[in-house]
Amino acid sequence: MTSLVELRDVFAVHASATGGVAALSGLDLSLEPDELCVVLGPSGSGKSTLARLVAGLERPSAGRVVVAGLDLGAASAGDLARHRSKTTGYADQHYRRALSRELTAEELVAMPLGLRGHGRQSRLSRARALLERVGLGDKLGARPEELSGGEQQRIALCAALVHGPPLLIADEPTGELDAAAGCVVYELLGALVRERRTAAVVVSHDPMSTSIADRVVHVRDGRVSDEERAERSTVVVGRGGWLRVPEQTLRAAGIGDRATVHLADGAVELRPAGQVAGESKVAEHAFAGGRGLAVEARRLSRRYGGGMVLEGLDARFEPGVLTAVTGPSGSGKSTLLALLAGLDLPDEGEVAVGETVLSELDREARASVRRELIGVVGQTASLSGFLTAWENVELALALRGVTRAVRATALETLATVGLAEQASRRVDRLSAGERERVALARAVASGPRVLIADEPTARLDTVATLAIGGLLAKLAHERGTTVICATHDPLLIGLADTELALERVTQPTM
Repeated sequence: MTSLVELRDVFAVHASATGGVAALSGLDLSLEPDELCVVLGPSGSGKSTLARLVAGLERPSAGRVVVAGLDLGAASAGDLARHRSKTTGYADQHYRRALSRELTAEELVAMPLGLRGHGRQSRLSRARALLERVGLGDKLGARPEELSGGEQQRIALCAALVHGPPLLIADEPTGELDAAAGCVVYELLGALVRERRTAAVVVSHDPMSTSIADRVVHVRDGRVSDEERAERSTVVVGRGGWLRVPEQTLRAAGIGDRATVHLADGAVELRPAGQVAGESKVAEHAFAGGRGLAVEARRLSRRYGGGMVLEGLDARFEPGVLTAVTGPSGSGKSTLLALLAGLDLPDEGEVAVGETVLSELDREARASVRRELIGVVGQTASLSGFLTAWENVELALALRGVTRAVRATALETLATVGLAEQASRRVDRLSAGERERVALARAVASGPRVLIADEPTARLDTVATLAIGGLLAKLAHERGTTVICATHDPLLIGLADTELALERVTQPTM
């Protein structure tokens, strides 16, 4: 069988202030027609670069990327655009950006067909049929802000598949969803791909994604380290004897940073070398700032588009406590955090930070309070892509009036979130998980008394989640910071001191 996708000895090198950084380092991978391949790997392993290369959105620095017979690295810009239009459906990890706020669900799904010359009735009919298939037949006229995150992601998948491409690339399709919504999206993705006999590359760090896979490929350090099929699991042996054993296997064997190698009866054995693997440790960092401030929501209500998102909510967040705000998609987690940070105003009720009633202030005064007291990490990092990681953190410090040891503080904070080696790279060359950590470093560098973070571990693997969760707990327990996180990550919830569980507000019937 001829492969639909063929990558051979692929390198992808991104520029940085200190030279090129290899996102992919000699990667080999093939994909058969109708095969669903899940690519797993930690943040920064090269997963998203791999997805963009296969989608034809980036070109390899070296090696060959051949999709449906076309060498994407050698193709002209015109041939590449026509190839993407015909061959590929692409669902980006930032699905919210791809959904125009002015269009309805039906129009969003129909738009790719319109761009390909389909008539109005044809494209609307196919869009409706697909939306009904994914359980959104009653949401045809809804706009993105009226839908939950899971519903928006289903629309993005429909838009990627509506033109019937032979290949779907989905980059972290559930990275911003809670477990229940993520499970629904994976089930639908698997069913749609198989119904339409489409091949798929699904990039993820979520082990739940493997439930729909024909094959699971693990990527580490820009190479395929091992792969699994239902009938077998193999480890890739690279040039010079390089190989990577799955981390869970090493942990089960009690192997930490060192192992001894033994040759016995034609088999190679790895044994612990006096060290036992432990939990990821957070680097030490002398955080600035003093103790936190109590944050209160008093009878808080907020409506959007005629629907109630929060209704009469009372909550108090204490200094020195890491609070996890949980709940299903659409329960108002992000809305609550925006209100607590003064980025939005309630329809009723008030928000107080210490003695300041934040919701009574005008926009400029609220911004002044944030600058002085509150660090905010949004679901979208909103970093300056043309600046390096440390320049982004340094800029935030300067805007907050920090003038002493600015660069040293920026670099030290980046090291704390595990980005010492990436500090001099431009942000637009970092993975989504790495950008998330830059945003967190930017928020905590000045030592805010209140830290508000919306899904801070959504795009991180298990090891990075434990490290970031440990950092947030350290901020709360050692510095007395009031830390409030919206999350659906069970690891982060487990590290929290307390949990505020939200439910969807029941809408009145007409």
